[in-house]
Amino acid sequence: MTRPAPPDTMPPIDRLLAIMARLRDPADGCPWDQEQTFATVAPYTVEEAYEVADAIERNNLSDLKEELGDLLLQVVFHARMAEEQGAFAFDDVAEAINDKMVRRHPHVFAEETYASLAHQKQGWEALKAAERERKGQGRVSSLLDDVPVGLPALTRAVKLSKRAAGVGFVWPDISHVVDKLDEELAELKAEIADGDLEKARQEMGDVLFVVANLARTLDVDPEDALRFTNAKFVRRFQYVEKVLAERGKTPDQSDLAEMDALWDEAKAAERAKAAQ
Repeated sequence: MTRPAPPDTMPPIDRLLAIMARLRDPADGCPWDQEQTFATVAPYTVEEAYEVADAIERNNLSDLKEELGDLLLQVVFHARMAEEQGAFAFDDVAEAINDKMVRRHPHVFAEETYASLAHQKQGWEALKAAERERKGQGRVSSLLDDVPVGLPALTRAVKLSKRAAGVGFVWPDISHVVDKLDEELAELKAEIADGDLEKARQEMGDVLFVVANLARTLDVDPEDALRFTNAKFVRRFQYVEKVLAERGKTPDQSDLAEMDALWDEAKAAERAKAAQ
């Protein structure tokens, strides 16, 4: 026997919490929602965060509203599972971030004053360091403790190197970063030439870490830069597919020379359009 959905006269967040509770109800909830765990939902949480970023990148506010709702659902989902275990509930999540934001903005909610943005940043980092100390429960804390392991690897590399740079562990200037990239590329080439694929994998990681450092030095978000290039690759390859289809072909019925020529056409068309 089905029950009606929570009424739309409820405050929106209360209705969402009630909907999630119903979906997780062991008696008459949704079988898929019932069987989920923190671990199985986590990939969807990451995916929804990327969907939010994509909507922002496209400047599509209608999609952004929808994607923020999807991301909010992820928070509600995790909070509901935690509540079922007696760990915490949604209100505890909201209260925790409320407290953190007030604590980290003493210049807004208390009497602290900052002479400049740089001074404010120092104060912010000091507050976060104090939080790390409390979380460390007596052990010596590290600047890198709260850089999440679950971040995309390039993003985490930027954050790790930024933390280290904040205390002076950084190359003197960008030329040193470029030199280090050349050095790591040479080591990668050497391992490839030797046929040692395991060492090549490790050297590839070193190359990517330096690339992340170079991006940080240039104040470029590597994930954003790569998303841009991914989109460019998709546009150009789809042009190749389109022209091949007009010729009665698919890519696997073509050859590299033909596809390269079409790729160059797509590239030239983009440049001509940009120059207008």
